[in-house]
Formats: sequence, structure tokens, C-alpha cells
Amino acid sequence: MFRAVFRLSATGARSLARSRACYTAPLASRCYSHGKVESDEEFDARWVTYFSKPDIDAWELRKGMNTLIGYDLVPEAKILESALRACRRLNDLASAVRILEAVKDKAGPHKDIYPYLIQELKPTLSELGISTPEELGIDKL
Repeated sequence: MFRAVFRLSATGARSLARSRACYTAPLASRCYSHGKVESDEEFDARWVTYFSKPDIDAWELRKGMNTLIGYDLVPEAKILESALRACRRLNDLASAVRILEAVKDKAGPHKDIYPYLIQELKPTLSELGISTPEELGIDKL
């Protein structure tokens, strides 16, 4: 009886000590999409249309801006104008200022992008009564 237990335990110890065959993973292959590539104009038109929806709510506005800021780009002035107009329709000044702050942050080290966008958006900001973060003094916090 002890011999059977010893034999089973010795066999188990040998199987643990044996090196197992290494299995290599197949080489990763790239799966590129064969879908239609969206042009810059189509991209801009898609986002302008999104923010121009008359029934957009605050959640959709925040979701759209979060998605847009997540892209590796600074949004064009016409997209930002449409988003600011959506903020005005919703009477959401905080989101409008947050959009301008996000664009400033997104411009990063390129110091000429944000002033250019503010210059392009100045008529819209004046029309809608929206102040920039600099005018409100919250850029220095």
C-alpha cells in the first residue's frame, strides 16, 4: 500500500520536474479596416450636424465633446461654434467655458492655435454672450 502511494507521488514529482514544451503564439497579424476613409470636410460636417441637433441634451453635449477632445486633433472653429451654440440653447454657460478650456489644453505647447481659435470664435462668443476663461480670470488658477 505504501509502495503504491510512493510510486504515485514519485511519478507526480517527476511530471512536475519535467520541462513542458513551450508553445509559441502565432505572429500577430494586422487587421486593417477596409471601410471608407472620412475626409476632413466630412468629419467637420458630421460634428457640426451632431451639435446642431435641435433636441440635443446636456448629456449628449458632454458626450460629444468628450469624444471630440479624445481625438488626436484640435477641433476646427466651425465645430466649436456649433458646440457653443448648443451650450447656449441649453443655457449651459459652464459647459461653454469648459469647452474653451479643453481646447486651450488640447492645443498644448502650440501657443498660436488657441489665440487663432478665439479670434475666429470672437463674433460668435460676442453674439452668444459667452466670456473666455481669460476674461473671467479663471485661467490663472
